[in-house]
Amino acid sequence: MSGVSEASSEPGPDLRPSQAQIRYLARGLEEPGGKLPLFDRDGREIPKKTVEACIAHGWAEPWVTNPMKPNWLVCRLTPQGYRALGHARPGAESRTGITDREPI
Repeated sequence: MSGVSEASSEPGPDLRPSQAQIRYLARGLEEPGGKLPLFDRDGREIPKKTVEACIAHGWAEPWVTNPMKPNWLVCRLTPQGYRALGHARPGAESRTGITDREPI
């Protein structure tokens, strides 16, 4: 069986985010530094399970602590997260000047 075990942070080559994870991660493409949202577009809190799964797969990482709500997990996209979405991290260009992109 390929993919990622619960304890592993290294995604397998064929592991792809679920639709819920893609919706969460894709929001980071719109924000400076790849900041990921705490709430969805309808104002509902992003499920902790979604956030934790993205961290476990290496697509997101904890970023800053919210002093008003220290229990909220503020994350950002990782280079692996950008690749999982088929994008290169902004500013990550190869020596040829061509941005590195992989399809979803």
